[in-house]
Amino acid sequence: MAELAEGAKAPDFEVQGADGPVRRGDFAGRPLVVYFYPKDDTPGCTREAQDFTELAPNFAKAGVAVLGVSKDSVASHGKFTAKHKLAVPLGSDPEGAMIEAFGAWVEKNMYGRTYMGIERSTFLIDGQGVVRRIWRKVRVAGHAAEVLKAAQALES
Repeated sequence: MAELAEGAKAPDFEVQGADGPVRRGDFAGRPLVVYFYPKDDTPGCTREAQDFTELAPNFAKAGVAVLGVSKDSVASHGKFTAKHKLAVPLGSDPEGAMIEAFGAWVEKNMYGRTYMGIERSTFLIDGQGVVRRIWRKVRVAGHAAEVLKAAQALES
């Protein structure tokens, strides 16, 4: 499958959220930030979720929804959300269909061992469903603020 590019239509998706299925169509006419992360309650993923939570009111003021996605279960997401008082909804994609559709399932290399895993990546989708910005191999520090700035510039 070709890698998703800026300017392309965002793939349709359905993941499980705390209150049931979450679909791309739920965000029709509204910009959406989707960020993929490897694992609940790990240091980098926790920091990223906390950063998006801290900026959640700013995203809401800009009319932009935010959704975090990993392969963790809905139950794991619930514990993660409660433990860290997260304000950003999390989607569970245990089969990895959405993760693969966005090209976030990649070969990784650690200590000389290669394996498949989730690449920390973020996608900014406009209200018409078009991918406007892609961040791959994300470094957590300052990332949520950078995404917010890009999201706020969408309508400008």
